[in-house]
Amino acid sequence: MSWKETAAPVLTRMPTVARPEGHVPFRRKLTWTAGVLVLYFFLTNVLIFGLAGTGSDAFGQFRTILAGGQGSILQLGIGPIVTASIVLQLLGGANLLGLDTSDPRDQALYQGLQKLLVVVMIFLTGIPLVFLGNFLPASGQIASSLGVSTFAMQCLIFTQIAIGGLLILFMDEVISKWGVGSGVGLFIVAGVSQRLVGGFIGWSGLTNQTGFFEAWFNIITGGVETPPLFSADGIQFLLGSGGGQLLALVTTLLIFGIVVYAESVRVEIPLSHAKVRGARGRFPVKLIYASVLPMILVRALQANIQFLGRILRSQLGEGMPDWLGVYQQTQQGFVPTGGLFYYFAPIYTPQDWVNALGTNTLDILIRIGVDLTFMVIGGAIFAVFWVETSGMGPDATAKQIQNSGMQIPGFRKSPKVMEKVLARYIPQVTVIGGALVGLLAVAANMLGTIGTVSGTGLLLTVSITYKLYEEIAEEQLMEMHPMMRQVFGSAD
Repeated sequence: MSWKETAAPVLTRMPTVARPEGHVPFRRKLTWTAGVLVLYFFLTNVLIFGLAGTGSDAFGQFRTILAGGQGSILQLGIGPIVTASIVLQLLGGANLLGLDTSDPRDQALYQGLQKLLVVVMIFLTGIPLVFLGNFLPASGQIASSLGVSTFAMQCLIFTQIAIGGLLILFMDEVISKWGVGSGVGLFIVAGVSQRLVGGFIGWSGLTNQTGFFEAWFNIITGGVETPPLFSADGIQFLLGSGGGQLLALVTTLLIFGIVVYAESVRVEIPLSHAKVRGARGRFPVKLIYASVLPMILVRALQANIQFLGRILRSQLGEGMPDWLGVYQQTQQGFVPTGGLFYYFAPIYTPQDWVNALGTNTLDILIRIGVDLTFMVIGGAIFAVFWVETSGMGPDATAKQIQNSGMQIPGFRKSPKVMEKVLARYIPQVTVIGGALVGLLAVAANMLGTIGTVSGTGLLLTVSITYKLYEEIAEEQLMEMHPMMRQVFGSAD
């Protein structure tokens, strides 16, 4: 008996959101999407009951990627979903699952396995947060007032974040089946957009954050002391994050322009309809063919490594070997300043490497090299896995084109022939696009962005928003021309 037959009774009975039986009107999709986003923002402001303060964020600078909110019921964010996806991507890439996602039965097993892994990751992430580290400290005063032990209060805290992890899982599924876009992507966009808006219009008197416009208002009106603007200190003041933030502004706009341009760079394969004479089209193989979503997997892997380091530091204390990690206490909790976990930590801001030049240049160069290796090579590998497991590979795409009634002019009408033609472009473009996105993410982090949004978060936001725009355009086209649903593969 194979593992599929053994696990099928459990995996096929996992709770799931029912798929719509027919076509969902565009307005209803927008309603579902907007409703889930409002619920998401509401839950990020629902604080965990029983906490002694807010604690330190275990994910630190990765919070923009993993969404959610520190100290809220959505403490875990999309972390368990992304980590489960990493495990499935690796198992699928090694061909250990033996699942054919084009088969409805195997597809149901795959989805059930993913949900089961998400539940496992909720426990594996939530238990260390509550019971091992000081990330979510339980309030002894509240425990005493309720007449329960501190351990019971910790169990209550864990239950709340576990419920939040399950809620975000089903919210993502609701958007994927009944709404527009991907729930995971929209949650990232929501969190990053908040920080971007705060980075531009934040006012220190209201939000404890000096935004770009307030900084320049103070410079123009003389509200802050500025060095001579044409001196070396003046230029550094205008460019730096503590002054005019011009470098962060240029980087933000540059990343936005590069991603939009890269989304428009494509190889177009001509298509013609086999039965309708004169009906022609093109299949675009974009430079960023796998999108930037595989970057979530790479950064989540780095986040889990850093999370492991902080857990070890909280348990071993000063007994932690220096070669493994040297940590310093900050407002954000323990931050690595040396050792293996320091080299594995990504560059978050320009201050992470500019201030260290001349003192520990070699360490900084090693750290940048490790980060580049993670993002460039990891981005290419996960992009390949993403394409193969999401039905975007040459074989699956050839079948989709064949089922729509289209064919490549000058070639036999055969999925195998189409697959060979598509295989000339898709694998190479996938690797190049994944590596390029990884390089852009590291460059954006090193130069800094408005609102201290991570480079990966900014890339994800721009790309997801662009793809959401394309999907909305497709939905509107299908509303006007119902026959186009067959071309886009929508069920009616």
